[in-house]
Amino acid sequence: MTEPTGAPLKKTPLHASHVALGARMVPFGGWDMPVEYAGITAEHHAVRTAAGLFDVSHMGEIELAGKDALAAVQHITSNDASKLQVGQAQYSALTTPSGGFVDDVLVYRFAPSHFLLVVNAGNIEKDYAWIAAKAPEAGDVAVVNSSDRYALVAVQGPNARAIVQSLTAIDLSAIKYYWFAHGEIAGLRGTVSRTGYTGEDGVEIFVPPAFAPRLWDALLAAGKDHGLVPCGLGARDTLRLEAGMRLYGNDMDETTSVVECDLNWIVGWSKDAFIGADVLRAQKADGTTRKIVGFEMLDRAIARHGHAVLRDGQPVGHVTSGTQTPFLKKAIGMAYVPIDMIAIDTEFEIDVRGRRARARVVPMPFYKRPRS
Repeated sequence: MTEPTGAPLKKTPLHASHVALGARMVPFGGWDMPVEYAGITAEHHAVRTAAGLFDVSHMGEIELAGKDALAAVQHITSNDASKLQVGQAQYSALTTPSGGFVDDVLVYRFAPSHFLLVVNAGNIEKDYAWIAAKAPEAGDVAVVNSSDRYALVAVQGPNARAIVQSLTAIDLSAIKYYWFAHGEIAGLRGTVSRTGYTGEDGVEIFVPPAFAPRLWDALLAAGKDHGLVPCGLGARDTLRLEAGMRLYGNDMDETTSVVECDLNWIVGWSKDAFIGADVLRAQKADGTTRKIVGFEMLDRAIARHGHAVLRDGQPVGHVTSGTQTPFLKKAIGMAYVPIDMIAIDTEFEIDVRGRRARARVVPMPFYKRPRS
């Protein structure tokens, strides 16, 4: 979770709040971010059983507007944005000509010809340059890097919506999964989106950066009696892995296609051509030589990113993410393996720091939240 030092680290509008709460800060994607407060295990359990509060203001926001904005979004992303109504969002990918990931993104439709894309923190400049170059190929569209206009916090867990509802007149029960609404939250103008990256129900809230500390404090106060705790990137990572959610830079990048990443559901197969469409359609029809799978360890070991997957003692794939999960209490992970090894219950070995440890393929997600 730490990175080499280099250029001065950027700070979110909530940096001082994290320091005041005693968070352990680490470099991440060029930002100085909290990795944990009371501890990853405690924070992970809080989200699964009550609620957790995350600062995700390091994420980037890129807006597209103009008469051909929809055509531009259709051209640069894999999913079918024409199906989005105003007030709806979707998970998608910025795709390369080879069907790989420039980035994975959330696409929000603010108006018929106005879209907002939420991109990964470490990719903001790269994504903006890509979008600014490729979007105009579809017609008349303005592309703006508006990351400095937004702070973003996430409230996740079984008690999340009740906590936020106490601070807003927006009817959160009326917001369906992957929809959003504008209004006041804790007396601040913002946008509430029923999205998240933990496998739990909850919301993400956009507000102007200057108002982020007020929102953070109001949420902590409102959640005090509901088990809400501040959470860092460490718990965010273990939570998303339990939920089978991919992480850019680990489980996907320019060298991994959307089909190989087993994310066919974020491709609009019936829409007009988009960047990488021909390659992805061929892979869907003809298959690929490898694919990502979920696995759990059979031997006592924890596989980590970069560890080799072995068959008959020879490397045939690699682990992309792995951890000992606090809630499921088992060692799990994701890996790219040859296509003849993707069947459930297929066993293989992983080279864990020079020791061979047995693992088997299991369905993803590893964890599904109980439905009320």
